[in-house]
Amino acid sequence: MKWRGLIGILLLCAWPLLATAQSGKGGSVEQYALRLGDIMTSIQWRHMKLWFAGKMRNWDLAANEAGLIKAGLVDAAMLYSGIPVSNVTTMAASVQSLADAIEAKDSGKFAKAFGELTDGCNACHQSMGRGFIVMRVPTEQPFGNQRFTPAGKP
Repeated sequence: MKWRGLIGILLLCAWPLLATAQSGKGGSVEQYALRLGDIMTSIQWRHMKLWFAGKMRNWDLAANEAGLIKAGLVDAAMLYSGIPVSNVTTMAASVQSLADAIEAKDSGKFAKAFGELTDGCNACHQSMGRGFIVMRVPTEQPFGNQRFTPAGKP
């Protein structure tokens, strides 16, 4: 239920901006909307960072990444009307399960919810004719410039 309310609020807040961007009015700066692939690439990076944050029990970082994934999914749904509503609502349940696991600081529930999120990504890709994009639980940590352990822990 929280997800639907959030989408409603975001749509109400963003509607004037989207209308202005689509009308070409609103200033001398050319309007720019991210391509769907750019939004999804950002979500992919956050998916990876979320996994490593949860694995290291850095719940603050995990909560941040989960929130940014949710925001990216909302952006994609708002900007690209070709994404079926069922795909968005399916992902909302997975993101909420993740948020609940993170809030509970429960590694087992986190791993399960992360798997559900990953499955949801792949189901969405399949339904959109993009089944060649297959997500998985990350196996390698590519972020040599970021520490995933919580502050104060080695």
